[in-house]
Amino acid sequence: MPIHTEWLQFGDYAGCLAAPAGCAGPLPSVLVIPELWGLDAHIEDLAGRLAMAGYRALAVDLHWHRGARPEAMGRERVEVAKVFLNALPATAWRDPAARGEALGQWPGPDRAALGETVDALFAQLGDPGRFVPVLRAAVRHLKTEGAPVASVGFCMGGGLSALLACEDPELDAAAIFYGSAPPLEKVPAIRCPVTGFYGGLDLRINAGLPAFAKAMAEAGREFTYRVYDGAPHAFFNDTRPSYDVGAARDAYARLLEFLRRSLAG
Repeated sequence: MPIHTEWLQFGDYAGCLAAPAGCAGPLPSVLVIPELWGLDAHIEDLAGRLAMAGYRALAVDLHWHRGARPEAMGRERVEVAKVFLNALPATAWRDPAARGEALGQWPGPDRAALGETVDALFAQLGDPGRFVPVLRAAVRHLKTEGAPVASVGFCMGGGLSALLACEDPELDAAAIFYGSAPPLEKVPAIRCPVTGFYGGLDLRINAGLPAFAKAMAEAGREFTYRVYDGAPHAFFNDTRPSYDVGAARDAYARLLEFLRRSLAG
């Protein structure tokens, strides 16, 4: 299926929009929320996959604001940070001391720039709620087509997908890939169905699942989820060492069925 892609600006924000070429009439939309890295080639590829399934997919650039990205979050610099972090054990990612020790052994010439980018990436996790206005603006823009809108997020974006469901009553469905549960006191505000996909080895993220599921049930909200035995965090990202093809294949099939059912109206 031919896919049309374009760089789309909506107010102060922007992203990459992918849609089936030549389709008449409004299509249901999916807001694709990136991992820690922001809008990269992997997230753009996911938007294209969803477009091939018949959706308008907007991969939002969380770092782009009023015409530019911060220098530290430029795509080339983030790619270097990926190489650096993917060489570390997962337990070191959130440990500033361990990251600093590894940075001291980095052979590349731009050690200071790498350190700045890595610090900027992890600083996002301290206040993920600051991205909610970006996401709500994206939902409002997609809603102008008159069709339903879902969100799907990965890693940090997975937690943001859950948080968006709490904050935006216009959202029609939300999917979470290995993202943190939202604050439990916000759960009753959710109005849409939610689904989640988690790796069995992702103990830190999974620790919040039982309480989230209980809060959703007590609030009378729909929440279905699947935990893949033996799969790590970020099992869906086929550009990272954590990729698990079996879990990813099953999760994508279930995601498409969830979107078909939730956005049918």
